[in-house]
Amino acid sequence: MIRIDSIWLATEPMDMRAGTETALAKVIAVFGAAKPHCAYLFANRRATRMKVLVHDGFGIWLAARRLNQGKFHWPGIRHGSEIELDTEQLQALVLGLPWQRARSGGAITLL
Repeated sequence: MIRIDSIWLATEPMDMRAGTETALAKVIAVFGAAKPHCAYLFANRRATRMKVLVHDGFGIWLAARRLNQGKFHWPGIRHGSEIELDTEQLQALVLGLPWQRARSGGAITLL
């Protein structure tokens, strides 16, 4: 498995036609650098598609996911903003669930 220590979500949309080099350039533009063992998540404007770029310490991995129905629960577009997620929140987001309600320890913090 690929080790991931931090998961970062970008609030600005990304063109889903982007390949590895373009996605890496977007990570650098939004986050300042692609740090080892970090995952960077981007969605298209409609939040129906997601791309994840992971720097494993040696190279770059790029994965894509598309929902056939519904949308990913993506935060509103705020230029220059990024949000750090934990693994539970990432799992909820990838499934199309409201990740904002998933917090470590199972505490409910948002209705």
